Amino acid sequence: MAAAIVETRYGKVEGLTQEGMQVWKGIPYARPPLGSLRLRAPQPPQAWSGVREAKEFSAIAAQPVNAMGGFLGRNATPPPSGEDCLYLNIWSPAADGQKRPVLVWIHGGAFIAGSGADPWYDGASFARNGDVVVVTFNYRLGMPGFLYLDELGGKDYGYSANCGLLDQIAALEWVCDNIEQFGGDPANVTLAGESAGAMSIGILLAMPRARGLFQRAILESGAAHNIQTPEEATSQARAFLEQLGLRENQLAELENLPVDKILEAQQLSIRNMRGAPVIDGHLVPGKPLDQIASGSAAQVPLLIGTNRDEARLFTFMSGRQPTVNQQEQEHLFGSRALEVFATYLQARDDHSEANAWMDIVTDRVFRIPALRLAEKQLPHAPAIWMYRFDWPSPAFGGRLGACHALEIPFVWHSLHIELSQLFIEESPAASPIADTMHAVWTAFIRDGNPQTDALPDWPRYQLDERLTMLFNEQQQLAYDPQGAERQYWDDIL
Repeated sequence: MAAAIVETRYGKVEGLTQEGMQVWKGIPYARPPLGSLRLRAPQPPQAWSGVREAKEFSAIAAQPVNAMGGFLGRNATPPPSGEDCLYLNIWSPAADGQKRPVLVWIHGGAFIAGSGADPWYDGASFARNGDVVVVTFNYRLGMPGFLYLDELGGKDYGYSANCGLLDQIAALEWVCDNIEQFGGDPANVTLAGESAGAMSIGILLAMPRARGLFQRAILESGAAHNIQTPEEATSQARAFLEQLGLRENQLAELENLPVDKILEAQQLSIRNMRGAPVIDGHLVPGKPLDQIASGSAAQVPLLIGTNRDEARLFTFMSGRQPTVNQQEQEHLFGSRALEVFATYLQARDDHSEANAWMDIVTDRVFRIPALRLAEKQLPHAPAIWMYRFDWPSPAFGGRLGACHALEIPFVWHSLHIELSQLFIEESPAASPIADTMHAVWTAFIRDGNPQTDALPDWPRYQLDERLTMLFNEQQQLAYDPQGAERQYWDDIL
């Protein structure tokens, strides 16, 4: 059944009615970044006449096939990808003029993969259960999204750094201008994301151009540390150009290369998310944490959290057994390395040295950056809530624990999705946890407070107690969880 025809600033769109919710897919929020628009800031979409069908997801952003390592060996055919990807999707109870809370989601994928059309992010659950309007979208990834040429090409070329971030801002601006026609309130927008999506939010909180485009934020397993310096980004750009066989005076050739060649060179030059956003001095004026500490995101409430065993997903996906990296341990902690490791090992019930090392990696990449963000925002925010997701997956012999991304189907109430079942294995404990977490996220989206009747009293985060909600089969409020380990990072990160 067709959904209501809605008139946006650029033309009318007609979607679908699915399970009682109205859905619009593949609405352009910017012009296709092709040819001369490749590597440049997104431009407003061209207006159209008549009614545009919005019933199918667009192509996802250009990305290598199996960019995330085949994600646990899935053999599913990947969706079509390409550069014409700047589209968004909307789920709403009704396009009836009511001003409902709005959730805008930024997908993860290490800045090189993912899309707003992933089945995990089906917005029908929030629309139905929370009377919320949900928006997901694609943004440019990898080198099309984050190639930095300021130091190589200069301003004469007119290329834009951080195109992926500019896409995210363009999507938010589109929401502010149009979401009321879909039943949403442009003055009540919650920006949420996981992994690279949350890392993006950590940077958006520091960006003057993003100020006022959202009123609160949820950051799952990502904060404000994943940013390149201009020097790092320039080195990355040189490696990328070298793979393409281009000299610095041949940058114009980048506009005409087939995207497959760009992706091939990208795979050979990007390592460990180093294709991430960059401090360009303009859009991102300085280190995000420094900007946040100075009040760049004043009055923005935050819900921030990580998963207990984040790092175990990545070693599992690599096919390697986790081993202790003593050289990295000494690099991080110097003469205290043995003392630190002993503390982490003692904190584990399983006495596993490999898992103790995974805890250190989890803290370095995810938990400590989340705490740092909360610490910098505390003087400027009316409220911050901290959580940790602890439920261990029973899949694969329990090797994953409460790994990276495991909380997503609980938050979105999408346990029935095939990929979710790969993690959940129809565990009877999962559904009650999903009911609780979905309600908690809905409460925060609606009015900026995650407290629900299903939880113990959840005070705001403060440095004297560091109260943190632990989501598991029984929800528990903890005082400074992993506090002994946390203190070793005081002068690090």
